[in-house]
Amino acid sequence: MPSDLPNLDRFDTAILRVLAADGRISATELARRIGLSKSPTQARMKRLEEAGVITAYRAQLDPIKMGQAHVAFVEVKLSDTREAALRAFNKAVLAVPEVEQCHMMASRFDYLLKIRTGDIQDYRRVLGEKISSLPFVSATSTHVAMEAVKETGDGSGVA
Repeated sequence: MPSDLPNLDRFDTAILRVLAADGRISATELARRIGLSKSPTQARMKRLEEAGVITAYRAQLDPIKMGQAHVAFVEVKLSDTREAALRAFNKAVLAVPEVEQCHMMASRFDYLLKIRTGDIQDYRRVLGEKISSLPFVSATSTHVAMEAVKETGDGSGVA
């Protein structure tokens, strides 16, 4: 384990678990739930923020209510995987708002993208006009999601 990683005890992990489920919880309520007083709880939160364990607090939005119910996963194969090509692809994909996630893979393809759009027609446009024109893209393969069983990563299920 690298030495720059913070040493997390049971209170730290409890703080992280509660905040992952409810980032708007008050410090007083958080302290009550984890069994510490408010001051040490706030000090621990500050330490976790400074260590980069807590990176942000944000609103969790419902993409379906926002008209973004269509989810497709796209396997992307690049024509060149040298470092300069990877950097160019990485930079360009960040500018595509419909790309919700982008992961470099150790697989038969190079990247896996999670694309969120309003419907299949929107997706087809994004694929043809944006994804396929990203630097060094040589091939794509699409997998359309039928239902989200778990998305949030916090153990609570679908967003």
